[in-house]
Amino acid sequence: MALGSAPRFWSEPPGLVSTLLSPFAAIYGAVAASRLRNAPRVRTGLPVICVGNPTVGGTGKTPLSITLAESAKAMGLNPGFLSRGHGGGRSHARLVAASDTAAAVGDEPMLLSRHAPTAVSPDRAAAAELLRQAGCDLAIMDDGFQSARIRFDLALLVVDAAAGLGNARLLPAGPLRAPIGLQLAYAHAVVAMGEGQGGDDFLDEARASKLPVHRAHLVTQNPKAVAGRNVLAFAGIGRPEKFYRSLSEAGAAVAVRRSFADHHAFTRGELDSLLADAKKASLTLATTAKDFARLQPLASGEFIANLVVLEVAARFRDERTPKALIEQALKNFSAS
Repeated sequence: MALGSAPRFWSEPPGLVSTLLSPFAAIYGAVAASRLRNAPRVRTGLPVICVGNPTVGGTGKTPLSITLAESAKAMGLNPGFLSRGHGGGRSHARLVAASDTAAAVGDEPMLLSRHAPTAVSPDRAAAAELLRQAGCDLAIMDDGFQSARIRFDLALLVVDAAAGLGNARLLPAGPLRAPIGLQLAYAHAVVAMGEGQGGDDFLDEARASKLPVHRAHLVTQNPKAVAGRNVLAFAGIGRPEKFYRSLSEAGAAVAVRRSFADHHAFTRGELDSLLADAKKASLTLATTAKDFARLQPLASGEFIANLVVLEVAARFRDERTPKALIEQALKNFSAS
């Protein structure tokens, strides 16, 4: 297991470790519940769609946020993204510029900014004001559901259909960010990403709470770039095994897997080591777009020349869903 990655017991039935951690989980859960109930939920001058997840770990929030933004643009809107800027080195609200790096603003904002204006700050209200001043008429917030610092006109909870809620315990005994019933109480809809039955219990609970459940999946955008290649695959994301599976489904032979912690800050030495190992075994390096956003400033020309970046996009099972969700957010904003 990579340093900083999710503990294995989070995805297993509750056992000794999760039981021993349950007192800490109870404290965490009480704090998280209080935060959800008493969050400021500041009004902004823009309709806000929040794309969050009930657990720690990657579920496809960023690709889903991008899909919603592209749909909004097709509707004639001018969307922008809000992000805390995980790993970024700045605390004040600012718009991501073309000259920025992931070290300065975070890897997810770098990806988002390729599609629409992106404002980063722990102060989401200040970031939303920047988007409004930039001419945006819709804000899409990547993560931040549990902090609820601004008012959401539409809040989506995204769950990995295969992994579900893991052992369904609260941090640190499990991956849950807050009591699940309370999270559902503040959500407007749930999105199941991918295939599998691990999330079925959560989806049933969502339906029992009268929430719409939508289906989506990730689609590889450039399968020909990896098809037929023998690769050394590396990733520092929430669930690297999903990336490795995507490579295999695109026709690559994944000979070596190297997993790093989520949002891992690569060093030049690590990149040199990966390149040396790949060359020694006559393998092509392969990674994710998020990882590339972090490593690009450090990578040598030789490294880039031997690297394939797998690009993915989120697609709803019902292609009408994005437009319907955006229209609902606009309606809720107008009625507030």
